[in-house]
Amino acid sequence: QVQLVESGGGLVQAGGSLRLSCAASGRTFSIRYMGWFRQAPGKEREFVAAITWSTSTTFYADSVKGRFTISRDNAKNTVYLQMNSLKPEDTAVYYCAANSEFRGISTPRGYDYWGQGTQVTVSL
Repeated sequence: QVQLVESGGGLVQAGGSLRLSCAASGRTFSIRYMGWFRQAPGKEREFVAAITWSTSTTFYADSVKGRFTISRDNAKNTVYLQMNSLKPEDTAVYYCAANSEFRGISTPRGYDYWGQGTQVTVSL
């Protein structure tokens, strides 16, 4: 099992920045990739970004390319999401996720382990 704990959410004005962190514990040696998803009220959970654990290959949703950056610190078993130029439409609960086998990196079904989520609110 892998446990994930997110932090770093909050309220920010449009154009501002936030950095989310996700600390993994447990069987972290089994992690193959980690990702960030978000879910706004009344909407489905959507892919934001992902990173492979061994090669740090990154993947982004078109809506966040050029604004968000995913990175990881293997020594700390932590993945980060740096969010710049935030827009009101980025408002959502952001979830960290991880999996131990490659099974669809941009879909929620590709992940077995999830954090509890952290709220990000972007005001005008």
